[in-house]
Amino acid sequence: MMIDSKITFSEKELQIQQEYEKQVALLLQERYDFLPLAYVHSFGCQQSVADGEKLKGMLAEMGYGFTDDTAQAQIILFNTCAVRENAEERVFGNIGELKHLKRQREDLIIGICGCMTQQQHIADKIRKSYPYVDLILGTHALPMLPQYLLEILNGKKRVSDLRESDGGIAEGLPVQREDGIKAWLPIMYGCNNFCTYCIVPYVRGRERSRTPDMILQEVSDLVQQGYKEITLLGQNVNSYGKGLEEKINFSGLLRKINAVPGDFRIRFMTSHPKDCTPELLDTIAECEKVCNHLHLPVQSGSNKILQQMNRKYTVEHYLELIDYARKKNPGISFTSDIIVGFPGERYEDFLMTMDLIKKVRFTNLYQFIYSRRSGTKAAEMEDPIPAEDKSLWFRELLAEQTAISAQVHQGMVGKRVRVLADGIGKRGEGWLAGRTDENLIVEWPGDKTQIGQFVTVEIARATNCALIGE
Repeated sequence: MMIDSKITFSEKELQIQQEYEKQVALLLQERYDFLPLAYVHSFGCQQSVADGEKLKGMLAEMGYGFTDDTAQAQIILFNTCAVRENAEERVFGNIGELKHLKRQREDLIIGICGCMTQQQHIADKIRKSYPYVDLILGTHALPMLPQYLLEILNGKKRVSDLRESDGGIAEGLPVQREDGIKAWLPIMYGCNNFCTYCIVPYVRGRERSRTPDMILQEVSDLVQQGYKEITLLGQNVNSYGKGLEEKINFSGLLRKINAVPGDFRIRFMTSHPKDCTPELLDTIAECEKVCNHLHLPVQSGSNKILQQMNRKYTVEHYLELIDYARKKNPGISFTSDIIVGFPGERYEDFLMTMDLIKKVRFTNLYQFIYSRRSGTKAAEMEDPIPAEDKSLWFRELLAEQTAISAQVHQGMVGKRVRVLADGIGKRGEGWLAGRTDENLIVEWPGDKTQIGQFVTVEIARATNCALIGE
């Protein structure tokens, strides 16, 4: 079965899917004398994780429990990422390992969802090379899971739905969150930027925002349930509000969320420099619940490369934003993304990136060697620089950022910081870990009863990766 059409999910259509959920639940009760289990694994970004939580929410409504062991599962769903090639290779490797399970258990259902499958050539490869995969769902078809699962349980061999959607948001889907302290909350979907290296606009569609009322209700519910950190998600949160009837931008939304009663903090990602405004930087400084941290991906320190990436800002503009933010809010921290070895990048371009990170002094960098994505404009560009050179540049950048991070951490020694305790520290039993508002990792000796609470920690010493406190 193959569907490819533009669609917006109405409330009525979602109610129909709820009826399918009930039918699946009844069928599972008849078929199994035990609780059937689902294995759901999401690859890639936080938006993918949020989608995976909705998949798990629907499965829970249909009567499934959950397992971390594929050998125990009656259904296996891989929710995929298409940003980098190695992520796709990992998915294909995992799919290949399921072949023997399918041979052992004919009732096992295997599904592949998300960004990878939204690409036609990937879906075609799955159909041809992995005939034991029962379900192929693109990013826009996830709400249809109950209907398609019922069809497969009733004997249909394979279902594939790669529909497109530039206007649909499915509100009201159940969510099975993976964390009881920190929550991912999508506020918008899609992207209009078409950076030349990025496949996201092709697999996620155009930008579309959720209404502020829906978002505020979800925030209120999360706070009442005890969540202490809410991260707002979007491919470019700075574009929030475009196309909505209510005139509101991202800064306005942040202020509304900040006014929700309760002791919690707000993070967001990802923020595009071309749409980052003084108004947003003022909002971060003035809203006490908004974390003192901005993830602002710069990608390159060369204007020539930024132009080839279609990023639509200059290094000078980027540095002006950093300057303005620090004048308004001296304690703010910055993290960023860097792509090393973009097609056409020369060593002198790379040195401009090195110069930029020395000026900004990011607390942390997420750096990647350029990964070619079929279907993007960058994939057609000449790329004469050898992979060995790119690897050398990458290590050079890593060494510089490691030194900067160590200096930033060292400057925190002796300070008292507010930390959300979110789990056991890497040092083992008796140690807790969490992050400051500035997104710095802290470990300290503590009792498990502190997990899920804000605590004050005094920093005693620093390592390259974390702060050690008491």
